[in-house]
Amino acid sequence: MRFYILTRKKLISLFSCALIGVVALIVAGSTATKVVATMNEQKEVPVYCVERDEKVCALSFDAAWGNEQTETLLNILDEYEVKSTFFLVKQWVDEYPDSVKEISARGHDVENHSATHPHMNSLSEEQQKEEITSCSEAIENLTGKAPTLFRAPYGEYNNSLVQNVKSLDMYCVQWNIDSLDWKDPAPDDMVAKIEQNLTEGSIILMHNGATNTPEALPKIIEAIQSKGYKIVPVSELIPEGEYYTDVQGMMHLK
Repeated sequence: MRFYILTRKKLISLFSCALIGVVALIVAGSTATKVVATMNEQKEVPVYCVERDEKVCALSFDAAWGNEQTETLLNILDEYEVKSTFFLVKQWVDEYPDSVKEISARGHDVENHSATHPHMNSLSEEQQKEEITSCSEAIENLTGKAPTLFRAPYGEYNNSLVQNVKSLDMYCVQWNIDSLDWKDPAPDDMVAKIEQNLTEGSIILMHNGATNTPEALPKIIEAIQSKGYKIVPVSELIPEGEYYTDVQGMMHLK
């Protein structure tokens, strides 16, 4: 039979090992709890495109700075008898009220793109709601219609933002095709990008101040229509009723 003599040094060593083991178990348990909580937390996703059986899509324009091209874009849309959606920043609305009224008068959606074009993820819930509601009020004062759609600046969003938009009875809308007009590509490159990615229910992102957008727009419209697609405002693309968005951001009716 063997006898082990526990010296003071060995006792301290055993106690330290036991303590480390207990701490490790606590940390592991805490981590597991966080993982489960994260897995159970539903990721809120905006509407990037819409599940549609027919060939229909939407053109949208973001307006935050400058107004040199707005009239030209409106004239082109009129020429092709196309209605689209303009997402406007309140600062732009305040600076160009006549253009806001004109966009609405010509039958296009006039929608919300925030008040000051901030990074919405960095704002509190109260600040997010203020950005949205103040822009909606400014648009409604000019057009008589309250926006029903919101597009986050920079395409940035989090669960809080999507939930806040829904609480205001609005849809949080992104896009599944970026024309990249803000990078000033050649018009034909913009057309090719849209053609390659176009599908039923697509939402296309453009801007009212990009250098080559006026030249590209007629070609884009013709390319879309040549494929048998009808172009409608985003508000007409989105069906009424309860819905959910899948992980790719496609909107489905429940």
